[in-house]
Amino acid sequence: MTTCRWSAHGRAPRPRRHRVTPHHRQTAAPALRARHPARSGPSRTRPDPLQFHYFPGGKDELHLAVARHEADRVIHDQQELSSLTSWAAWYQWRDKVVDRYRAQGTDCPLHAALSQLGTASDAASTVAGELLDQWQQQLAAGIRRMRDGDEIAHALDADREAAALLAGIQGGVLILLTTDRIAHLEAALDLGIAHLRAPGRRDR
Repeated sequence: MTTCRWSAHGRAPRPRRHRVTPHHRQTAAPALRARHPARSGPSRTRPDPLQFHYFPGGKDELHLAVARHEADRVIHDQQELSSLTSWAAWYQWRDKVVDRYRAQGTDCPLHAALSQLGTASDAASTVAGELLDQWQQQLAAGIRRMRDGDEIAHALDADREAAALLAGIQGGVLILLTTDRIAHLEAALDLGIAHLRAPGRRDR
């Protein structure tokens, strides 16, 4: 929690603002910009929000806000997830995922933000769990749409297929983060989609 200072005259405590130091600047910037969009005109003379921002929960709340912001970006950058209704759409989504992580390389903002929370902390587990659940649910919804359109065998379990595909993606991302090699991520996506297509294969 943030600390409070009592005045000499016994006035109510004023919570101190948590200072964003240079060490936190790179990680905190996206979330702070989201809360404080750029303004035009005279307001530009106001203090830089990256220097001081009020977080009642202190540094832990700051890191949690950044982690949630980065987790939201992962799904937002995959807008194709909501329209996986054809094989062309699936391959467009595949290319978007590969392009995103190729550009990112070993510098993962979400990983950095979760590291600030502590990988074993409840907050980190909650943020990561919510992200993976949402990701898997959208993949499963896409598989069901394809199954309803007779593009995928009805015997396939959408939830399990989505879980397996997501596990392959996460494994590929982990290898990319540690080796800067994207081939494993590409293979996981290509083979995962090929597996979905196999029982009722049609031209791309």
